[in-house]
Amino acid sequence: MDSKIPSRDEAIALLHEFNENESLRRHAYAVEAVMRHMARKRGEDEETWGIVGLIHDLDYGLFPEEHCRKTGEILKARMWPEPLIRAVRSHGWGICSDLEPKTDLEKTLFAVDELTGLVAASALVRPSKSLKDLTVKSVMKKWKSPAFAAGVDRSIIEQGAAMLGMNIPALVDDVIMGMRQVADEIGLAGES
Repeated sequence: MDSKIPSRDEAIALLHEFNENESLRRHAYAVEAVMRHMARKRGEDEETWGIVGLIHDLDYGLFPEEHCRKTGEILKARMWPEPLIRAVRSHGWGICSDLEPKTDLEKTLFAVDELTGLVAASALVRPSKSLKDLTVKSVMKKWKSPAFAAGVDRSIIEQGAAMLGMNIPALVDDVIMGMRQVADEIGLAGES
């Protein structure tokens, strides 16, 4: 039988235990916020989706060569529920995991993880350096330039959007809306 869903405070403590890098933490907060936004839109459990977003890259700071697999081991040792472990492991499908995303939670995490990086980079090059005035049109313009945020694998985003039955601009809009909720926390509220 699966154990109970850990609290957000427990997930944050775990995130901080394994990730001292502020950039990795900000990415986790961004993905958490987007996952919560998507859960609300879909009538899903916002807390569970948010916690999965928060810890999805738990192992990346210390174990980048064992990404996804090591997080699974860490969470299993701490008796986290199997569906959460599977969701985290499946977000690396085709890259560092052979687990294909199957549930809405898994597909959503797969789809939005890379896209948060493109949205953040798009905000940072704006004069405002803010998510608050970032538009889908602006991100889509950057999308078309492979040299911009070259580390963002657009094919993964396309694959994830297709899994969700969404077009890219609609997914970009959801990611922007989710990330705006934590703009201050992730350093994308602009220069005031």
